[in-house]
Amino acid sequence: MSEDVGITYPDLVNLYGCTIGSGTTIGPFVEIQKNSTIGDRCKISSHSFICEGVTIEDEVFVGHGVMFTNGLVPQATNSDGSLQRDGDWECTPTHVRRRAGIGSNATIICGVTIGEGAVIGAGAVVTRDVPDFALVVGVPARVVGDVRTHRAKPDHHNRLRNVARAMGELQ
Repeated sequence: MSEDVGITYPDLVNLYGCTIGSGTTIGPFVEIQKNSTIGDRCKISSHSFICEGVTIEDEVFVGHGVMFTNGLVPQATNSDGSLQRDGDWECTPTHVRRRAGIGSNATIICGVTIGEGAVIGAGAVVTRDVPDFALVVGVPARVVGDVRTHRAKPDHHNRLRNVARAMGELQ
């Protein structure tokens, strides 16, 4: 872990065997597991879970309560009934490219790549790769736009809500 990583409440985070880059900030109640990598100048918000096999590049925003997964077939026990331990299951890697933003309470299913500058809407469930600069929302997450054009418009928040309503995501 770099020396200038900002951890607001060190007693309230669980970090072990991970790599965390320079200038990154980590909120309370965050767990970052072994064999995961967080780049430089990232913001990891409270109550997020970054499991083994996740690579997050530089300048990524991870909102509150974001969950990553790392197993495509989650099971508690092996076929003989014994509890699964390290090595009893396949860890499927996930990659988040630089400057992406992941909204609060999103779930990222393992094995995907989130493209550079992409934005994941709050509460979305990402089940497949997200292209560079794509805006995705919903369950499962679907591409609804390009963040480069949405960010250019001052009322983009209302437009995004209207898109989500049209998709049946909001009432």
